Amino acid sequence: MIAVLFPGQGSQTADMRASVERLRPDLLELCREELRVDPFERVGEGTHMAQPAIYCASLAGWSLVDPEEPAFLAGHSLGEFAALVAAGAMSERDGLKLVALRGRLMQRATGGGMMAVGAPLETAAAFAERFGLTLANDNSPEQVVLSGDEAAIDDACAGAKAEGLRAARLRVSGAFHSPAMEQAAPELEAAIAATQLAEPRIPVFSGVTAAPFDDIPGRFLEGLTSPVRWREIVLALRERGVTRFVEVGPGRVLTGLVRKTLGSDVEAETVSEEPARA
Repeated sequence: MIAVLFPGQGSQTADMRASVERLRPDLLELCREELRVDPFERVGEGTHMAQPAIYCASLAGWSLVDPEEPAFLAGHSLGEFAALVAAGAMSERDGLKLVALRGRLMQRATGGGMMAVGAPLETAAAFAERFGLTLANDNSPEQVVLSGDEAAIDDACAGAKAEGLRAARLRVSGAFHSPAMEQAAPELEAAIAATQLAEPRIPVFSGVTAAPFDDIPGRFLEGLTSPVRWREIVLALRERGVTRFVEVGPGRVLTGLVRKTLGSDVEAETVSEEPARA
C-alpha cells in the first residue's frame, strides 16, 4: 500500500522551476495568470512567493505518479493544499489562489521566529513551556519545531545549548503554526468559503488531526495556529497498512522524516528517484 507525501515550506530547491517547466509548463502559465509574476524567480523574497512555487512543484511531481496507485495522501502544512488538489477536492487554480493568499497573509504576520530542537516530543514540549514557546511541528522522534517571539527564541536557543540540546534557529519571517497567525484567519476563511470543494477521492491526512480530513475549511483554518502532527501521521499511515512512502515535489525532507520515524529500512523515496511511475 502506497502513501504519497507533499512537502511544505522550506523544501524549495534550485531546480524546481526546471522540473515544472519540463513536467507541467501549464502551471507556469497559471501562475502568470493568477499571480502576475513568476514565483520561482522570487522565492527568496519570502513565504508569499515560496508557497505558490512549492505548490506548483509538488503538483508537477504528482504528475509522475499513477493516480490510481496511492491509498492515502498527506501534506506537511502547505503540502495539504497540493494533496487535496491531487485528490480532486478542489481545482489547481483554486488551490493556487488559496496558497498565494495564505502565503501573503503569513508574510504580513511577521514578527517572532521558529527553532528546531533535536529531541522527542515530551522533552521538546517541556523545554518550550519553560521558555514560553509554542509547539509548531512534531516532525519525527528526533525533531520538533517551536514558535514564539524573537526574544523568547533567542533565550531558548541559548538555553538549549546550556542544557545540551541540539537546536537551530530557522530562517523564517514569523512564528508559524502559533497564535501569532490568528490575524490571517478571517481573510483566509472568506476565501475558503468562496472556493468550491468536493469530497477527496483519495483520503488525505490532516496535520491538525493526524487522520483523514473531515472538515476541509475548518482544518485549513485550524492549521494556521495548530501544530503539524507529522510524526503521528506517519505512524497512522503505517498502522493503516502503508508499506511504501513516495514524496513528490521539491526536496526530500519528508522522506528523511519518515525514515527517522519508522527506521532506516522503511521503503521511503522521492519521486525523482524513479522518473517513471511511483
